[in-house]
Amino acid sequence: MTATEPREGRVRDPIDLDAAEEARLRTAAGMIPAPIASPGGEYFGFDTVSIPDRPPQTERERELYTLGEGEMLVNMGPQHPSTHGVMRLVLKVRSEVVTDLDVVLGYLHRGIEKLSENATYTTVLTYVDPMDYMSAMHNEHAPALAFEKLYGIEAPPRAQYIRALVVELNRVFSHGLMMGFLALDIGALTPILYGFINRDEVVEMLAAISGQRMLFNFFRVGGVNWDVNDEFLSRLGAWHAKELRNVKDNEALLTGNEIFRARTRKMGVISRQQAINLGVTGPNLRASGVPFDVRSAHPYPPYHELEFTPIVQEHGDVYDRYLQRIAEIKQSMHLIEQIMDKMPHGPVQAQVPGIIRPKPGRAYAAIESPRGLYSVYAISDGGPTPYRFRMRDPSFVSLQVMPVLMPGHLIADTMAIMASLDPIMGGVDK
Repeated sequence: MTATEPREGRVRDPIDLDAAEEARLRTAAGMIPAPIASPGGEYFGFDTVSIPDRPPQTERERELYTLGEGEMLVNMGPQHPSTHGVMRLVLKVRSEVVTDLDVVLGYLHRGIEKLSENATYTTVLTYVDPMDYMSAMHNEHAPALAFEKLYGIEAPPRAQYIRALVVELNRVFSHGLMMGFLALDIGALTPILYGFINRDEVVEMLAAISGQRMLFNFFRVGGVNWDVNDEFLSRLGAWHAKELRNVKDNEALLTGNEIFRARTRKMGVISRQQAINLGVTGPNLRASGVPFDVRSAHPYPPYHELEFTPIVQEHGDVYDRYLQRIAEIKQSMHLIEQIMDKMPHGPVQAQVPGIIRPKPGRAYAAIESPRGLYSVYAISDGGPTPYRFRMRDPSFVSLQVMPVLMPGHLIADTMAIMASLDPIMGGVDK
């Protein structure tokens, strides 16, 4: 063997595709065969790296994977740190401009809905915690309300106020982290550090009342697990006194920052009608000027006793979605003040057996989570486990906006636009 001959057993370069493989992939995707690049070319095989190894299943798939002149496919994720863990984006690009996009899901394989159909009603409240792991309290709230409707009970008034208190605290740190991750995806580091400092202060409070720092398992069918204690109240008072100052510090870093405004204003605009048509809810919907908030439109206890008005923005771009979160943090602070002033005395748990067997029937409950309308539909057949259990996760619905928003923007804008929608993949792949 001479020095110029290839060694036996040499591992081929993964992108060093031969002509037959190139033709097969293009045929499977329904594409017109194109001239084969030289096997020694620097970019050989890149234009087919994202093509599925099967015929297109839909017209939409055929449209995405048919490349025009000068177009190529680029995979972003699921390993990319800015794709929020396990989301894969297939970008069709021409030069640096995105012409089309597909969101590919299904990398967590949690199966929480089916698991919940084989668990007792009380156990379900532990299974839903890891879904939207940034707002575990909200994950427990909707199932608890649905199961209480099935069983025909209502949580005591004090428990209802404690529920509202902990979910508003959860909303504060969830929105705070969204602002930090948005800045991080654009290239700024400091805001996410401030976001985690604020988040840890809130988590310490919630741990004082629930015993856990992330997946709280605090809600129960008929109430909550524990009453507020002295440690929680002392932490709450100290935190409330300085939280608005922390929010202002974050605003000073980002809101007027020239670079941040240039990277977010007029980017990823969702019009009012587009948001309604695509089923967008929560802060992303209100940032487009639609004043819909489940807490006021369909109030659940105790929000019908609290005073607040949904906040909206005007332009529906990335910058307005950021401003919406800041406004809602301040709104949650105001709600927390009202909750503490109006919280009644009394028990925090209704009389409920350990194994609940609701009468046959069905129930639906919806709440306003940090990402929008989060709802549960449960059916009982009279047994100790739900016959059917389904959840509407707002992150899953929001992601269908991405193919509408991205065309015409640069690849570098992809992460800013996606981060402004604030998706959490645990809830998407449920």
